[in-house]
Amino acid sequence: MPSIKLAPAIEDCTLETSVYNLASCIPSYIFDNLEQLSIQTNVVLPLLEKAISIERSGGIVDNDNLWISCSSVDLNGNKSLDLVLSCTESEMGKYPIFIVATVPFSHLTSQFLAPRIYELILAMKRARIPLQRVYSIFAPEPIAQLFAIIWTEFTGVVHYEPPYYAAMLSFCTRSSLRHHQAKLVHGSHNLRIASMSDLQAVAELCYGFAAESEPFILDESGALKEAEILIRKEQVWVHEIQNEGSSRPEIACLVAYTRNTQTTATITKVITSPRHRGLGCAQRLVRQVCKHLLYSGKQSVALYVAHDNGAAGKVYHNVGFLGLDKSHDQVIEGVEPWSEIGFDRAKVQLGHW
Repeated sequence: MPSIKLAPAIEDCTLETSVYNLASCIPSYIFDNLEQLSIQTNVVLPLLEKAISIERSGGIVDNDNLWISCSSVDLNGNKSLDLVLSCTESEMGKYPIFIVATVPFSHLTSQFLAPRIYELILAMKRARIPLQRVYSIFAPEPIAQLFAIIWTEFTGVVHYEPPYYAAMLSFCTRSSLRHHQAKLVHGSHNLRIASMSDLQAVAELCYGFAAESEPFILDESGALKEAEILIRKEQVWVHEIQNEGSSRPEIACLVAYTRNTQTTATITKVITSPRHRGLGCAQRLVRQVCKHLLYSGKQSVALYVAHDNGAAGKVYHNVGFLGLDKSHDQVIEGVEPWSEIGFDRAKVQLGHW
């Protein structure tokens, strides 16, 4: 890739970066901006809300969590938020570096982004974020690509091509949800929230999902831990199938949603067991989960679908997720390409998400 000029001139504004170690110290204007774009900020806002809840309730604060904002300040002193970076972790491990934008996707040009990403990286250095902590960047595609280039030039830690993950962010609302539900040809089914009695079956599906998500694989104990967390937090549904003549049902599919705000839920895991594929289980369960979420208070349900997974894209389109019909070129605000780009694994320590 060509070298990027790290600090091009900025006309008519200066840039201001701020580092926050406590979510409760983040100014309300930042929250307001993130909440107005809850679909596009789904990798940052839910974790911020969770951190604030913990801090205000006197819970154990994670001292490794950190957020950095980058704002433009015009000649009159008016401030507008441009980007927010998060360096956070969950019970399963450290997240990638996430960056979200609060400007339209069309504004994410190299000219706009380069000076802002440079300032974010300088703020990361001031905050003493270790090089090994930055194992990948997940952000809207132009941000991820430029961050990877500048980070490599700044640190000498090379980034991988192609990306670990390249996907389209999409979302479903009550008005776009398609209610048609296909019936099983044989047997019966039951769609429900998972319980602890499902732990082993859910763990097996979590293990299978991770096995297809290199380099973020799980061993059996890790999969069991993830399954227990999902069930305990009531963030996973299962699709049971009972075939004719069978004495007990089998769990064929699961759908998990783990990044949730007051208005938006994000589906983060959909997996069908190999022996139950081709029966419409994923589409049936995703539709039911969306219906549950949208009719119990959420305004939208977001998810990411890999560009090279046409079968999944068709499933989600049939449920009602927008912008996934490749026969139409309509631009839909909130539907945008994202990438996760990894850095030299000999120099970083992988997390899990």
